[in-house]
Amino acid sequence: MNVNRIIPRLSFWQIWNMNVGFFGIQYSFGLQQTAVNPIYSFLGAHAEQLPILNLAGPITGLLIQPLIGAISDKTWSPKWGRRKPFFLLGAVFCSIALFLFPFSSTIWMAAGLLWILDAANNTAMEPYRAFIGDKLPEDQQTFGFQMQSLFVGAGITLANLSLFVFQKYLGGNAANGGIPVWVYYSFFLGSFCSIASVAWSVYKTPEIPPTEEELAELKKAKAESTFFTPFIEIITAIREMPKILWQLSLVYLFQWYALFVYWQFITPMLKWSLYGISEADEIKANGFLESVKKGISVTTSDMAWAKGVLHQVEVAVGQTGLMNGSYNIVTMVSALLLVPFANKFTSKNTYICCLFLTGFGLMTLPFIKDEYLILLPMIALGIGWASMMGLPYSMVSASIPHSKRGVYMGVINMMIVIPMLIQTLSFGFIFNNFLGSNPSSAIILAGILFIVAGVCVFAMKPHLSGMKKSFNSVR
Repeated sequence: MNVNRIIPRLSFWQIWNMNVGFFGIQYSFGLQQTAVNPIYSFLGAHAEQLPILNLAGPITGLLIQPLIGAISDKTWSPKWGRRKPFFLLGAVFCSIALFLFPFSSTIWMAAGLLWILDAANNTAMEPYRAFIGDKLPEDQQTFGFQMQSLFVGAGITLANLSLFVFQKYLGGNAANGGIPVWVYYSFFLGSFCSIASVAWSVYKTPEIPPTEEELAELKKAKAESTFFTPFIEIITAIREMPKILWQLSLVYLFQWYALFVYWQFITPMLKWSLYGISEADEIKANGFLESVKKGISVTTSDMAWAKGVLHQVEVAVGQTGLMNGSYNIVTMVSALLLVPFANKFTSKNTYICCLFLTGFGLMTLPFIKDEYLILLPMIALGIGWASMMGLPYSMVSASIPHSKRGVYMGVINMMIVIPMLIQTLSFGFIFNNFLGSNPSSAIILAGILFIVAGVCVFAMKPHLSGMKKSFNSVR
């Protein structure tokens, strides 16, 4: 396809509108990060089971994003465009899954809905990454990807703060077993945000029609395609992948392994480090409640202790929401502020500093015993998260062929989900046999892995053309 066509420049608000849909997608991911693992716990799952119960994320990301990317590269509808049909399809199923999720009555029902939710999220998110390359000239792409980081922060912030606020002011019924009522409200809000925000972007943002040459090639590709064509394109793209993407895959191996550890074990860490509740205490408290349900006599003091323990567990979940909401507020504020730093010091050096800052911040968490002071390291994580969700894409975007932008954005997602898959399959064993089943040690290890990821960025050599104009070009 013709890669030399002129892509018109967009204003600040045009870039804003095209990325609003990322808000709803990231609200859903925010609930996955903060609420899904506690829901598993409410339903009776143990800490060492959490990695395997989160298998949906890496598997669906590994399969769906590159396939959607390859298919959308070869799609064009005069009415719906190239990427927007996939935004809408993913958003609809995401909304349905979010609405149903808190009604889960068993661990495996929750796990099944997580598979649907993750598949829908990946269907919607993959084309959004390619959308930046489709709609923005190269010198505006850093700003475009960082605008997505802003909405990442905004979506996940609302998700996490909704958990904190609803838990604090609406209370719940976890003391009687099951999923607390306040969890329902957060998921219902997410269901609305998912479809509404994507619909806004679809309505406000037209896609750029293909040229006559591109349209002819699309028709030819469609006529020659078979069921196996997208799979062949993925394999070919990986075989021909630019060197900088291989280098990014090493960075992502450590970065995303660390992030999955943090998301899974921050609540168990808080239960113990802030509130002195061990998993054994939680199991014992749930046992007392189960005994009462079966008609077995339990002393008043034991019952009061059990309710107190489970109340502290709920508080720990709310604290997780506050912390994750806090770092995403920082992400929202710092996302666009990183653009001038990237212009002055390069995206590479800014990214390295942010990863180091994140690593050191996480390593301090288990040693802070105050529920407000523990929010300070979230500043470091928020800045790091803003860089992770934008700068790597701007570093590699110029090296990606325009006609294969969708499939390569899917391949980049494979670099994200393969470390997650490795983590889900390996970390339960590591947690039990090398970390003494101590969630604080898990968080410290996550911090160390971020620093290792930062060291790996030194080997990357991104193409720098167009970067200097990215901030000023939208003002």
